[in-house]
Amino acid sequence: MTDRLVNLTEEEDTQKGRYLIFSIDNESYGIGIQYVTEIIGIQKITEVSGLPDYMKGIINLRGRIIPVMDVRLRFRKEAREYNDRTCIIVIDTMDMSVGLIVDGVSEVASINETDISELPQMRQKSRNGFVKNIGKIGSDVRLLLDCEKLLTEEDIGTLNEIVSG
Repeated sequence: MTDRLVNLTEEEDTQKGRYLIFSIDNESYGIGIQYVTEIIGIQKITEVSGLPDYMKGIINLRGRIIPVMDVRLRFRKEAREYNDRTCIIVIDTMDMSVGLIVDGVSEVASINETDISELPQMRQKSRNGFVKNIGKIGSDVRLLLDCEKLLTEEDIGTLNEIVSG
């Protein structure tokens, strides 16, 4: 039993400060690697009526039904055709798996706690509620996302109904 606890602690330590870096337009974002289960190419998406426009539908991933969200649309950016760089990052958050459609994935980066800073205080209306912190890698900046804020409570309820069918 203690071996299992040691392994879990070691696994958490290896994931701490590591982020999967992806892009939307020319902006780079990071998601804590502990949320990421896999990265897959764009798949056939089955549309589901009644979902917000950023929720594109569901995919069947090896027998598991996974709802997918177009992060570009979630961030209120203009829609664009999917291409060979477009991929789906499958994350586990709030006891469910969700696929995030992004323009491309670039790397897994380690960001020291000392290189992570709070968002500057801005007017409440202009603040991006999905961004948790800012990570600095050399002279570059990555916007670090809060996975739990990507989905609204209404989204979660609807998706739970769809997935549990």
